[in-house]
Amino acid sequence: MTPSPIDGLSRAAEAATPAATTLSVLQPEGWPRPKGYANGILAEGRMVFVGGQIGWDTEGRFASGLAAQVRQTLANTLAVLAVAGAGPEHVARMTWYVCSIADYNAQLGAIGQAYRETFGRHYPAMALVQVVRLVEAEALVEIETTAVLPPGPPPAPPGS
Repeated sequence: MTPSPIDGLSRAAEAATPAATTLSVLQPEGWPRPKGYANGILAEGRMVFVGGQIGWDTEGRFASGLAAQVRQTLANTLAVLAVAGAGPEHVARMTWYVCSIADYNAQLGAIGQAYRETFGRHYPAMALVQVVRLVEAEALVEIETTAVLPPGPPPAPPGS
């Protein structure tokens, strides 16, 4: 009998993932542990899809520089997640679009610090893609996010 492709996967959730969440890190046996992301996430529950967020504030002003825009983009992502009753611990995957991989690599320390200060040490499955440009000409980064909340009723609409 051929083993299932998932037989070698560790489903133990990382310590940073609260027990109330339905996310488990998938780590194939023998693979080196990734730094700053997960190879895969097993999730069950209500899904939250956050459209591409960019590094501008509520008045449409962009933060200066890639690391500052990453920080603002992550804050914007958290604001959308909060409307659904979600937080960083519920994030299953993120896709980052940057205009320059060279700038990303040059500012990796500051970007990592911005990530940890907004999302803590929760590392979902992630992809990073370089693009020619984003829709907003001043944007240097755009992040799409998928989160999974435990089963249950949706949050009440604001003001209800």
